[in-house]
Amino acid sequence: MELNLIQNIAIWALPVLFAITAHEAAHAYAAKKFGDPTAFLLGRMTFNPIKHIDPIGTIVLPLLCVLLPGGFLFGYAKPVPVNFEALRNPKRDMRWVAAAGPLANLAMAIIWALIFRFATGALDGNAFQLPLALMAQAGIQINVVLMVLNLLPIPPLDGGRILVSVLPNHLAYKVSRVEPYGFFILIALLATGLLGKILAPFMHLVMGFIQLVL
Repeated sequence: MELNLIQNIAIWALPVLFAITAHEAAHAYAAKKFGDPTAFLLGRMTFNPIKHIDPIGTIVLPLLCVLLPGGFLFGYAKPVPVNFEALRNPKRDMRWVAAAGPLANLAMAIIWALIFRFATGALDGNAFQLPLALMAQAGIQINVVLMVLNLLPIPPLDGGRILVSVLPNHLAYKVSRVEPYGFFILIALLATGLLGKILAPFMHLVMGFIQLVL
């Protein structure tokens, strides 16, 4: 089904906002639980999407991806500030704070999958069936993409933080030095088309897991 510009925006807007909000809020809640109140004190421990929106990463970039045929969906929010030194056990707790975001996206993907099942079942023939089903599909996709993307072992992505937290100190230090270049590595992978190829098999695994638990 071919959607026009307004329909595409209507379908994707809420799933994208919910996905980035859940991801960043989860980081903030985990950080506070493990001893760092920075995000809480800055008002970032909230499910209010306005607090997490980055004009370019949350609005412009996803919109371009939706409008470009065959484009890979990509976007980001304002990162939640975490003072890792304030955590009770910085190296150990870092992995849980980092993992909280992708886990929140997994939970959101499962919720959207349940909504999709409801839309295609209980709402059969209802005028809201198709729009809700399309929105649920978008919700599943954006959350699975964000989960898998953020688990790439490239600092400052969550997967890079997790990797640093589990490696011996001398190796962790070497990996952490990649952080200033992490965003450029990601853009290069995106521009060359390698990013989609890297993520695709892991996305299929996550999709299979979601189908299994439902």
